[in-house]
Amino acid sequence: MSHFAAAALGAIAGGTIFIGLPVGRIRGVSKAVQGLLNAIATGVLIFLLWDILSHAAAPVETGLAAMRHGDRGFLALVVIFAAGIGVGLLSLVYFNARLFGRTKHAPPPAPRTLAMMIATGLGLHNLSEGLAIGQSAATGAVAFAVVLAIGFALHNITEGFGIAAPLATDSSSRPSWGFLLTAGVIGGAPTFFGTVVGYVFTSPYIYVLFLALAAGALLYVVNEMFHIGRRLNSPAAMAWGLLLGFLLAYATDLFLTYVSA
Repeated sequence: MSHFAAAALGAIAGGTIFIGLPVGRIRGVSKAVQGLLNAIATGVLIFLLWDILSHAAAPVETGLAAMRHGDRGFLALVVIFAAGIGVGLLSLVYFNARLFGRTKHAPPPAPRTLAMMIATGLGLHNLSEGLAIGQSAATGAVAFAVVLAIGFALHNITEGFGIAAPLATDSSSRPSWGFLLTAGVIGGAPTFFGTVVGYVFTSPYIYVLFLALAAGALLYVVNEMFHIGRRLNSPAAMAWGLLLGFLLAYATDLFLTYVSA
């Protein structure tokens, strides 16, 4: 597969994130529906957090096993893993504290701010997905690269919804199409760039770093989503929404696993 064809796969895989974004322009829905949308999006993000951590931990665990044979790469991987999560999480904590003067009892970030945080975290995650597509294409595993692109494309539809859901809870204003386009580019374009880079260069250290940064960012975002969800939902409605969102995202991941087996 040529570099151009691989890049096209990455663009398709990242571009589907735009499908879920128009949800952010929905208005006139009840508080209960807003709460359900938020809970479903939170469930999607919880699954993505689990999925990201699982993939990031795999090279670290492989490095740990290799230490028995004298390979010292584990030490660097575990430091990168821990530092990436720390930077991804704490950078958002201190950035928001400085920018918005956040205190213990302050309200959560504005819906647009939260949507951009989600887009940024997912963008870091999607960069690693692009690296996987590019590496597969470069090594001649064309069929596998196509399967990955299809699976990631399905996954990114749910990610687009995760970005847009906080916007649907903002009754004061409707996000412009330009704002949604920007959020989609931040979240989806890294899949394309990761594919381009992964075709010519790959490194387990870079792979773990971007996944760990994404996990740290999503830890922060999920906490904020729970804050919003508790104001909009009853405990039962929140639980049902979380379950539905988690299983929806898990179903797309199962499809990817099945077709790539």
